[in-house]
Amino acid sequence: MSLKEEAVLLGKRAKEASRRLAQLSSEEKNRSLLLMADRLEGQKELLLKENKKDLDLARKAGLSSALLDRIALDASRIAGMAKGLREVAGLPDPVREIVKMWRRPNGLQVGRMRIPLGVIAMIYEARPNVTADAAALCLKSGNAVILRGGSEAYFSNRALGGVLQRACAETQVPRDAIQVVESKDRGMVQEILQLEDYIDLVIPRGGEELIRMVAANSRVPVVKHYKGVCHVYVDNEASLEMAERICTNAKVQRPAVCNAMETLLVHDAIAPAFLPSMVAKLQAAGVEIRGCERTRALVPGVKAASEADWTTEYLDLILSVRVVKDMDSAIDHIERYGSQHTETIVTSNYQKAREFLDRVNSSAVLVNASTRFNDGGELGLGAEIGISTSKIHAFGPMGLEELTTTKFVVLGDGQIRE
Repeated sequence: MSLKEEAVLLGKRAKEASRRLAQLSSEEKNRSLLLMADRLEGQKELLLKENKKDLDLARKAGLSSALLDRIALDASRIAGMAKGLREVAGLPDPVREIVKMWRRPNGLQVGRMRIPLGVIAMIYEARPNVTADAAALCLKSGNAVILRGGSEAYFSNRALGGVLQRACAETQVPRDAIQVVESKDRGMVQEILQLEDYIDLVIPRGGEELIRMVAANSRVPVVKHYKGVCHVYVDNEASLEMAERICTNAKVQRPAVCNAMETLLVHDAIAPAFLPSMVAKLQAAGVEIRGCERTRALVPGVKAASEADWTTEYLDLILSVRVVKDMDSAIDHIERYGSQHTETIVTSNYQKAREFLDRVNSSAVLVNASTRFNDGGELGLGAEIGISTSKIHAFGPMGLEELTTTKFVVLGDGQIRE
């Protein structure tokens, strides 16, 4: 079977499964999710055995310790995946929800009802937990899913997919509602991206290079998350103590995630009082500071920031710092260099806070809070399949509702159009 034929078969199976899945009740879907959680825990030894194969190959290939950590499974992470499945089962089901209803002058009742998107293809790197997370969210929102993980986690993803599929087969959920692509051939990704007759949405998760490749080659709509160049702007009317807490958390708590702060913008009027102690605190936490000329004048020894630094998603303990004239200058910087991911203003001025919220058009804009809160769980979605930095069809963390669309439903009692 050629790669194209294999991809088409995946698509056909997923399309058929999606039609059956869309008709299932919440109770039937939840039963499958809970059984999947039980099976993951019950197959822990198998999953660890298969994950060891991936880790052994990754070590031989000389992959970094950070990547090894993303690939690795242990008892705690398997328990975490099972917990995530149970949490998704406990979330409200968006499918069939009537989100709006109104009556026309002729008596027709017109409404919008949530329905699944259909078939979703996930293309992702490392992190085997994405296999379970994506499967859970797609199943609960009534979508079939085709999962194509990175080759570095091949054995782990294949084992996880098998466990999840077998659990589906014991319930009313079609087995093909969850399919893990087994081919290691990179050409398979290209074939999947051509399946516009079978796949309704592609969601890539990984590095910027992967996402740009998918967006450039897909005939299927793509939800993109290019990168998280996130900013914190400390206003001249900010509490400096609050600003220090927020900036430290935004940069240091988990620097390798997309919602970590990458650039700190500081109002010139408070920079002399704020920056020396702030930089010292960050440096004590292991952060390398790259600053503008004004920053370097206020804090000797800081490395000079290059033009490229302002657009860089470090995902590391590195931070760019710029002193700006005012809030207008801060917003201009964000518009020029940002990635529309997450931005925060720290200020005690209500009008400035409202203006910042109105003018900055990133997927999440915060006032007096860490950028780290741009996360589906933290924002009350329960879970997320990713964070979209494109505005169609979703913007920001994508939970269950973002994996649905709406159709019009019209209720009449014999009306005809004149």
